[in-house]
Amino acid sequence: MPDGTGLNLFAERYPSRCFDVGIAEQHGVTFSAALAAGGMKPFCAMYSTFLQRGYDQVVHDVAIQRLPVRFAIDRAGLVGADGATHAGAFDVAYLANLPGFVVMAAADEAELAHMVATAAAHDSGPIAFRFPRGEGTGVDMPERGTPLEIGKGRMIRAGKGVALLSFGTRLSEVEKAAENLSAKGITPTVADARFAKPLDRDLILDLADRHDALITIEEGAVGGFGSPVAQLLADEGVFDRGLKYRSMVLPDIFIDQARPADMYAVAGMNADQIEAKVLSVLGVASLGEVRA
Repeated sequence: MPDGTGLNLFAERYPSRCFDVGIAEQHGVTFSAALAAGGMKPFCAMYSTFLQRGYDQVVHDVAIQRLPVRFAIDRAGLVGADGATHAGAFDVAYLANLPGFVVMAAADEAELAHMVATAAAHDSGPIAFRFPRGEGTGVDMPERGTPLEIGKGRMIRAGKGVALLSFGTRLSEVEKAAENLSAKGITPTVADARFAKPLDRDLILDLADRHDALITIEEGAVGGFGSPVAQLLADEGVFDRGLKYRSMVLPDIFIDQARPADMYAVAGMNADQIEAKVLSVLGVASLGEVRA
């Protein structure tokens, strides 16, 4: 998929450094592992659902060897016209459970540039970054990406009462929900996790300590980002102190082809549905209750 991943542009500029393995994903992963073992810096660019075909090789040829293969995972989340066959729902779960892996998700095109730079600079093991099908959000782009500190998220806006921790490009919908809630007298804290592995323990535990409720939002199936967050909170005894925790994930269905916004509406992950989740967690049934 050189056109789909954008590698056609790279191939025009560096024809001797781009290899199209067609639909031989298993070969592509092991080929990348061999390049890494030889001291090169391979980027293995595949759609999320196609990388599934090479999972055995990801485990045995990359992860166990701790080889620094950089996985550029296209089609993260729901993909509109490509339908269920190309919807990237499972890659966070199937990669983040592998020892030594770093797993990132870009919230926008600028973050993607920083994550490419992070992957290029990372030589101690495998690393992956995921990005969606479609256009960017229109943020200002850096001249060059800057490597991120591994395992560190970022604060977007400070609030109180409830914290929204986003992983991936639902961040724009999370921010819309926060704006709508602010108009109703609720001011959520919003943070961008950036990393599903390693987790930003300090950020997560601080959010849990300073808020009554914590909600994670991700464009993936259960078992991806929200599950290890829950594990961390449980291990640290946070639930013993009464934190309300919810994890918004893709539902346990294959969603039929439609416009991305309609697919996310089915998934319950658009701004109005995130807003409704916050109100539900806080036990607020109406605007009148908020004002009261």
